Amino acid sequence: MKVALIYNKDISGVINTFGMQNKEFYNERTVKKVAESLEKAGHNVAVLDGNKQIIERLENFMPRVNEGEQMGMIFNMAYGIQGESRYTHIPSMLEMLGLPYVGSSPSGHALALDKVLTKIIWKNNGLPTPEFWVFNSHDEDLSSVKYPVIVKPKMESVSFGLKVVYNQDDLREAVHFIVTEFGQQALVEQFVRGREFCVGLIGNSPVESFPVLEIDLEGDPDAIQTVDDKQGKPKKKVCPAHISEDLALQMQKISIEAFKALNLRDFARVDIRLDEDNNIHLLEINSMASMGETGSYPTAAKVAGYNFENLVNKMLDVASVRYFTNTIPQVVKSKPAQKTNPTARLRTFIKTRQQRTESFLKQLVDTDTYVRNVEGVNYCSGLISAELSQLGFTQEVYPQLEVGNILYFSNSFNKDNDYLIIQPLDNRIKLAQHENYSEQEQYLEGTGIWENKGGIAVLISALQALKFSRNIRKLKIGILLITDSTIDGRYSKSIIQQKTENAKSVLSLSGSSKSGGLILSRSGSALYRLETKLINKDNPENVSVTAMNFNKTLASISDISYNDSNNIIAPYNIDFKSNIFKLTAYGSAGISVRYNSSEKLEEIEKKIKKLLSAQKRSKVYRIKIEGGLKRPAMSVSDKSKLFYTEVCELAKKIDVRITEEHRWSSADICHINKDMPILDGLGPVGEYLQSDNERIIRHSITERALLLALVLKK
Repeated sequence: MKVALIYNKDISGVINTFGMQNKEFYNERTVKKVAESLEKAGHNVAVLDGNKQIIERLENFMPRVNEGEQMGMIFNMAYGIQGESRYTHIPSMLEMLGLPYVGSSPSGHALALDKVLTKIIWKNNGLPTPEFWVFNSHDEDLSSVKYPVIVKPKMESVSFGLKVVYNQDDLREAVHFIVTEFGQQALVEQFVRGREFCVGLIGNSPVESFPVLEIDLEGDPDAIQTVDDKQGKPKKKVCPAHISEDLALQMQKISIEAFKALNLRDFARVDIRLDEDNNIHLLEINSMASMGETGSYPTAAKVAGYNFENLVNKMLDVASVRYFTNTIPQVVKSKPAQKTNPTARLRTFIKTRQQRTESFLKQLVDTDTYVRNVEGVNYCSGLISAELSQLGFTQEVYPQLEVGNILYFSNSFNKDNDYLIIQPLDNRIKLAQHENYSEQEQYLEGTGIWENKGGIAVLISALQALKFSRNIRKLKIGILLITDSTIDGRYSKSIIQQKTENAKSVLSLSGSSKSGGLILSRSGSALYRLETKLINKDNPENVSVTAMNFNKTLASISDISYNDSNNIIAPYNIDFKSNIFKLTAYGSAGISVRYNSSEKLEEIEKKIKKLLSAQKRSKVYRIKIEGGLKRPAMSVSDKSKLFYTEVCELAKKIDVRITEEHRWSSADICHINKDMPILDGLGPVGEYLQSDNERIIRHSITERALLLALVLKK
């Protein structure tokens, strides 16, 4: 299942700073541990920052599901950034987006966070909670208050602002502090001398209670647990608490009733004070119980039989059951260690090396590989060669003078390969327009990063994972690094055809579209150049005739593909110059043809020749066309379809979306003339930007690397 773990990191990611600022954050080590626990259970996890960009991040990671796809889940650890009812902000957004999530609803969080409403509801349900007063200002009449009392903000957690007071002067000071510091009402609650306990809850129908946990106040009935205790040096926890079984059962029963009274979901922690006569008093309930390993909730869960990994996945499962079906297998309590799922191990390996993969990708992108920049292309090839040599690949060099050297790598002494991977390296972008690597939280940008260089990073990452899992030696893989892709494979065409003769399947790692497209077919390409020139200068009108005919001919050629969804004819680089006084007129235009069958190209060429043949007799101007086939079309074969179906099954298991795609651009893989399984588009998900720059979705590098590793392994 795809699981997006949301927490708060960049609190500057808002339009304006407004209202009460959050003081409650998760340690990134805890977030990482939760993510790793989910990954070990086989889930596809992305860790996302819950600020104003969260909608776009979620759309990229878990887009609208198609029929038959499994909907993902959100593991919400975001406490909110600012303002009122901050626990509700992310859940409210998820409700709007139609994304299921772990934890209580916005209304549940709002009630639990508002300590006054919580106490009113509990009292109305006959549940025991201390007497209380609410004040808006320290100037109000405080005479009804019975001391000692504990003063706290109405809508905060983690013991922020807690203070026990014993007289009116201290109370006025405490109320003033709460109102001015937190910008909210002060809750004044009868202080209960005695012992402090927590009850962790998980589930919905039924709600399961963990063993009662006691906060060790070292025998001091007047002691409390402050925010400094929780965040600095937590007090010792005793679980199960040293109380009678009947009292423990009573605490658990009351806690479950308190949970249900507020209509909370999935999990929570109830805080209890036990007075000196063993009377139970409900203090508050935390609808986002902390997952910090030393916290009360994970500590009690461990005693209940859930180690940290089990607890995290149990929380996900109870929410999944609530949203989907009751057939989802439940996490069992702690049991003897088992071997991690091999796929999960591969995923974890790839993710732990993501920073190194991105560093390698930066080197590739920052190197200018314009097709005629031989030095730059060869330098980039050297970076790739260094990585592959560490993985047991040897190289074969096909020297070139006009472009970079074409390289072939293999990890087998046998000529036959299970897979041949064809990957272009060059591009059309000259140095002046080259965009260096840049990174954002969810995107990576730079010249060539989507079209080819991101695919190379995916390949290296996948091969490293296969080496880690000791599978790479069992495979025979050939890698052909092409350096003349932008000039239609002028030098590599014959090498491609030679190497494919000894391969069982062919892959290419062009960037994938936003829909997760795998390319099963590509259009062929043909390029032509149309030229015209005025030859009869006897009459100024002939300038106009030449211009009119040139434009009319271009329009007629373009019109050949009108209403033809399988073929496209498009003029480019149109240049026409004329001067009516000097009686000159001449022009040229490129004509690009994208076609999907050789028969259709023949038909298009016949129509073009027919259009021009009638003009050869013109005594006013000359017109000609030259050019022809650059790359054949790559059609969908039955073998490729079967291969795609197998890859779909692998992708489904790891929650990676793929769809079948036809791409209008031609590529080197089109030169293969052997009937064999061929798939392209296994590179990272991304797109061209309106400029010549490209970008990829950051997390798709690890997703595609895992998918490629499984494809090669299979």
